[in-house]
Amino acid sequence: MQLEIISKQPLNPRHATPLLFVHGAWLAAWCWNEHFLDYFAAQGFAVHAPSLRGHGGSPGRERLRWTRLAEYVEDVAQVAGQLPQPPVVIGHSMGGIIVQKYLETHSAPAGVLLASVPPAGVLATTLRIAARHPLEFARVNLTASLYPLVAAPQLAHELFFLPGSSPDQLSGYFSRLQDESYLGFLDMLAFYLPRPKRVKTPMLVLGARQDALFTPEEVTATARAYHTQAVIFDDMAHAMILEPGWQQVADRIIAWLNERGI
Repeated sequence: MQLEIISKQPLNPRHATPLLFVHGAWLAAWCWNEHFLDYFAAQGFAVHAPSLRGHGGSPGRERLRWTRLAEYVEDVAQVAGQLPQPPVVIGHSMGGIIVQKYLETHSAPAGVLLASVPPAGVLATTLRIAARHPLEFARVNLTASLYPLVAAPQLAHELFFLPGSSPDQLSGYFSRLQDESYLGFLDMLAFYLPRPKRVKTPMLVLGARQDALFTPEEVTATARAYHTQAVIFDDMAHAMILEPGWQQVADRIIAWLNERGI
């Protein structure tokens, strides 16, 4: 499959290992291109961000709601296989569970999870959202579409960003949100959960104190499953890669990669 991939090469290469960024639900490769790709390229990394099938400029939109999470994992494997050597895989939100499943059967120098779906899945998250927004959640199940949860800017704002963020500043992000796979949601709920014991790759696990989707306790449990400690950013919400404090997140990843000699 010919996926949309945003790639950037460093002017002054300082790291042989490329970085592969995997986006989350309702997003596409553009979310990494807002800040992260240029910033990491400036630090000497070759960086690559695919739009998973059915997202952004990649094919498959017509059957998106029936796409399985395993197919997204295949997309990551395809892109990684095209690179000169195995990349560090970095996933945000749904991209985090895709990274976890990818690493069960593929080797990588390191993995990074940002506000990731935990190994336990999204049941607790689903119950919280259903309690706060029962009508929108009913529409999700009646239409087999996850778009009702982000269709209104105030809902997307609540899920992704801090309450005090300016809606005007965020309007450009909201306009690019899209539908997400309903079967992929069911996979994250119960049918395709990670098996951390199969993963041998060293992991960095980052979370946000104000995340409306995954609590600090869930992020901490994710880190524990991968035998590490979570790093929680206090004044951030779920969209850690787009919020004003994104550079703190990027710098923490870079510092960790440098510590590992990557």
